[in-house]
This record gives sequence, structure tokens and C-alpha cells, in this order.
Amino acid sequence: MSAQTGSFDYDLLVIGSGPAGQRAAVQASKIRKRVAIVDQREVVGGVCVNVGTIPSKTFKEAVVFLSGYRQRSIYGMGYRVKGDITMSDLTFRCNWTMEAEIETIKHQLQRNHIDILHGHARFTDPRTIEISSVASSTALKKTAEKFVIAVGAQPYRPPNIGFNQTTILDSDNILSLKELPRELVVVGGGVIGTEYASMFAALGVSVTIVDARKRLLGFMDGEIIECLQYQMRTMGTQLRLGEEVESCAAREDGQVVTVLKSGKVLVSDCVLYSAGRASATNDLGLENIGVHVGERGKLEVNELYQTVVPHVYAAGDVIGFPALASTAARQGRLAACHAFGIDERIMEIPLPFGIYSIPEISYVGSSEEELTERGVPYETGIARYREIARGHLLGDENGMLKVLFHRGSGEVLGVHIIGEYATELIHIGQAVMALHGGLTYLKDAVFNYPTLAECYKVAALDGLNKLRA
Repeated sequence: MSAQTGSFDYDLLVIGSGPAGQRAAVQASKIRKRVAIVDQREVVGGVCVNVGTIPSKTFKEAVVFLSGYRQRSIYGMGYRVKGDITMSDLTFRCNWTMEAEIETIKHQLQRNHIDILHGHARFTDPRTIEISSVASSTALKKTAEKFVIAVGAQPYRPPNIGFNQTTILDSDNILSLKELPRELVVVGGGVIGTEYASMFAALGVSVTIVDARKRLLGFMDGEIIECLQYQMRTMGTQLRLGEEVESCAAREDGQVVTVLKSGKVLVSDCVLYSAGRASATNDLGLENIGVHVGERGKLEVNELYQTVVPHVYAAGDVIGFPALASTAARQGRLAACHAFGIDERIMEIPLPFGIYSIPEISYVGSSEEELTERGVPYETGIARYREIARGHLLGDENGMLKVLFHRGSGEVLGVHIIGEYATELIHIGQAVMALHGGLTYLKDAVFNYPTLAECYKVAALDGLNKLRA
């Protein structure tokens, strides 16, 4: 095979149609490259649209609406939009949103003249992949000058857990439940486990979270997590923290028995096992091109998203942390830029994190624990939603926004939010930090009234008053 571009079927061949794959393909197409995307599903969108981000976040919105969660502080804890909520009520909205997203992505790829190939891709040599599908007995072979591997990740399944797709489930199939359980055990207090646990708790399901760590979401600000744990306990959630699972198996009567290493036994209708994810690199033929697969299938890349084979790139969840749809999209685009010689200079902007639990959490920058460990002299400014008119309008009495700033310069070092629209509100703090703004800007800025953005002004005044004191 000649190394000249014209001798290949494509200039770029992308494996996976999630956020990383989409952006890589579109970027290459915009500079008139011949591009194709291969996905083993019959629809585009990858894990993000089909089983991950979109369905889980849509499920949350359905839960919040139908359960009347946002109005409970106004109309009482017994208030519900619909009295008898079923799984079909909740997943109806998920299915509608997923179909809309799939059509949007498909149209975007088509109008950019990107070929969509369905089937499982496997490298046979450094420039060739073989595409096999259940629809055809003959494998299709395609060649390309450059490749981007963007196959995403899948739930990690340890051997001591008896997954059966009906009562012992992972995050990819939890929404396939036929009916709401009375009791649910969630193993894993990470992002996905916490999100789903809070959603089911808001519906009145008796939820128990088991995690080996002493608190949920250990990477986040301690005060914010204390607020989250308090609100989850208020909804009836039991937290079995500092506990490890010995085994999990279904009984003949349909109940699930979870045995903890401490000797405790939990009996429930079903179990959601959510203890991390593994990159979906099985059977990609990476051994045929000299690409090594790391722990849990993760691919190692350099700062340009190249694997050890320079013309083969990898982006998104398949390369590990931070494993966010937003960062995956940027990584995919940057990989395509470098592959075809586009000089793309990236402004260093702090990365926001969003947890779509009930209540919602988001943060950007450092936590109090991190600043304390580094010996940075800081102070806090706090605004509580119950002090803000918009908080009353939304019925959120427990929300809080906390700004961390340097005691000397006033520079904003971190923002942490728990409450309604936290993942939207965080971007004001992100912009201020990226532009090296400080408390003075937040104090002097005029925000629309009534809005949750006012929290920034209230927090800034609170922080400045602490300094004066």
C-alpha cells in the first residue's frame, strides 16, 4: 500500500460515533478530508447518547418533574405531578430525547459528507480495518491515512457480582427495568452511582448506597458533599460508607442478596453495581498494530492524543480521566487538527465538573481541602439560595454557592455549587477564573434580578466582609 493519501479509501477513519468521534470526523471534513465513522451500533451517538449521558440526564429531568421534587418545599412533601409513576412514564421522555439526538447527529454527519459504516471495527494492519456486522456474512475492509479510536467505555464488571440484566444491573441497563423497585442497593458512591441513587430516592424508592470510601464523591469539596449527604438522607437514602461488597447474587424468589465484608446482609428488589468503567477496547485488533492496552483497557496517548503509532490517535473515555462528554468532544477535535497539520492553540481554562444528582452539584477550580494542603491563604464567600429571590421562586431552600478566593489578591481560586441549575451557574465562575478575575468583579457586577447569578454577588460581599472583620 502506497503511503500517498490518494491510495487510501479515506483520509481519516474514526472508530466510534460518540462526542470524540463526532468532533474528530466533522473537523476533518471541514478541511475537505475524506472521512468515515464506524460504529458497531445501528445508530450513531455512541455510549453518550444511547446508554450514558443523555438517557441518564433525561431520566433525571423526568424524575424531577413527575415527582414534583422542585415544588415540595412550597406544596408539601406529599406533592406529585403524577401519583402513580411508572418506569414507562420516566423512560418515555428518555426515548424521545435519544431519538431526537440521534437524528441531529446523523444529519450533521451526512451534511458534512461523512460516511457512516455500521459494524465492529478491527485492525488487521496499521492502515486497514475489517468491519464485520450481523447484517452481512462478509467483512468489509477499509483503509485510511489516519485513524481516531473513540470507542468510549463500558461498566466494569467484577467476577464476584452475578449480573443478570434483570435484578443485578450496571449503569448501561438500569433504565431497562420494567417497574420501579421498592428497595434498591447501589454499589459505588462515585458519580454515576450517586446520580442514580438520588434519582430513585426522589421517587420514593428505599435506596442504600454501599461504598468503601468514608464519603461520597471524595474528590469534591467536603462541605458540599456534607450538604448532599444530608439531603439524600432526608429523602430516605441509607449510606453504608466504609463498607465493601463480598458478593451479590439473586435468590430464587427474585430478591437480591448483597453480602458485605463486615458481615452485614442487604436484601433488595435489585442492585445497581456502579464501581468504575473500563475502556471498550476488546477485540479491536490493537495487537496487530503494536498499540498496548493498559489497566481496564485504557489507551495511553501523548499530549497530542497520539498512541505509540503516530497516525493512530485516541480520544474520549477510551483514554481515561476526565472521561466527560465535554472534554471528549474537545479531544476528538484536537486530534483531527493535529493529524492534518492545523495549528490549534488552546487557552488554558479551568475545567468545570457537573454531577447531575438530586440536588445538582458543580465545581471549578480548587477545593478547601486542596488549598489547605498547599498552604494557600484563602477565604470563603457563601450565598444560600434561601437568601436569593430566585431560590424562593424555584422552591430550593437548601442550595448554596461558595466562592474560594486568595486573601491577598482576591483572585477567585474555586467555585462550588449545590442546588438547582448548578451545572449552568458554574460557568460564570469558570469565566472569571479563566480571565484571572477576582472578588472585586463579582462585587461590582450587576446581575439580572431575580436570578441565581445574584449568588455570586452575595458570596463576594460575604467574603469581603470576612476580610474587613
